Amino acid sequence: MELGASLRLFGGLKALHTRVQGQARADFEVQTLAWAPTRLGALALARGGLVNGITRALPPLLDRLPLRVLDAAQPHQPMLERLGCRHLGQVRALPRKALAQRFGPELLDALDQAYDPAVDAQQPQTWEVVPETFSAQIELPWRVEQAQALLAHAQPLLRQMEAWLAARQMGVLRFSLAWQHDALRPRSSGTGGGITVATAEPTRHLPHLQTLLAERLMQTPLAAPVDGLRLQADEVQALAEASNALFPELEEDRAHEPLHQLLERLGARLGAQCVREPLLRADHRPECMQHWQPCGPRPQAPVPLDDGAAYPPSAQPSWLIDPPLRLVVRQDQPQYQGPLRLLAGPQRLATGWWSSATAPEAAAARRDYYLAHSPRAGLLWIYLDRRTLYAPQWYLQGVFA
Repeated sequence: MELGASLRLFGGLKALHTRVQGQARADFEVQTLAWAPTRLGALALARGGLVNGITRALPPLLDRLPLRVLDAAQPHQPMLERLGCRHLGQVRALPRKALAQRFGPELLDALDQAYDPAVDAQQPQTWEVVPETFSAQIELPWRVEQAQALLAHAQPLLRQMEAWLAARQMGVLRFSLAWQHDALRPRSSGTGGGITVATAEPTRHLPHLQTLLAERLMQTPLAAPVDGLRLQADEVQALAEASNALFPELEEDRAHEPLHQLLERLGARLGAQCVREPLLRADHRPECMQHWQPCGPRPQAPVPLDDGAAYPPSAQPSWLIDPPLRLVVRQDQPQYQGPLRLLAGPQRLATGWWSSATAPEAAAARRDYYLAHSPRAGLLWIYLDRRTLYAPQWYLQGVFA
């Protein structure tokens, strides 16, 4: 990575080195991070366990490194060692013409690129290709017997997935954490286990992913001690990039937890069936206009309603009684905590006579709806069920606030 033009932006070489070194070790378990005026020189220093090739002269540092640090020298290492060359400086001291004739121009070109910044600058840039999929695994330093303890060991994997998502400009919708049981496990426990975590919207927000994973692990028992983990991004989606805010107050507003993240966290803690959300249906029957489903990944968009399927424009209560309450009738007047006075209606509803795919549990409806008033209960929504012509029944289905 060439950084010469960006050093002022990061506060200088020392500040940038400290920042990159800390993040690389935390996220990718990188033990050695080297700096040099050339790309192959930096790679050789990192492989040789040296760090600073900027403030110190590069050629003396490279001269004492073994041949294995340079890819072009590795195929010729046995022959070079028989010639008495065990370090790069000894190979570089050989006559250039004889070196190119004996080992080919690739070795000489690699030495020039590693030692000479001018030659390195003339080489075309090679870009790192980000893999199409993400899957990473680690071996645990000791056996883990509690699922909650796996979260600490999964942190580096989550950070790697976050970096992969950022490079791909993606957000994750579903990821899975699998574990491998220890070799001394009981035979009945199987080879391993795992969990899958789903999000309502694509995200790569690391604290949110950590929270969801922690909630799931708290609900998961381990059948045997674990000695290995594997994290995989199962479903991803393009994620719109959000630039940093110019004013601090905008950043503070963004820090509030979105609703869908709160619902995901509650669902992971309490169980998906305990946190539900409504979904509209294209049906005129009030009891079938919506149904409740577990919160989770966003469902497919409901069928759009045309003008012929628009809901009735009349006032409808927000509190429905399920099932509707059958009313007593006295002298042809429905009763509920006293006689009811009809204020508006009727509004005819005749639907559901076909086999409904959206709400097969609901029966066909032939109803006349009325807005009624009770001296004690207030405004009510009642209907006259006309499916039986000779004995229609009155029902209370809704209460207005």
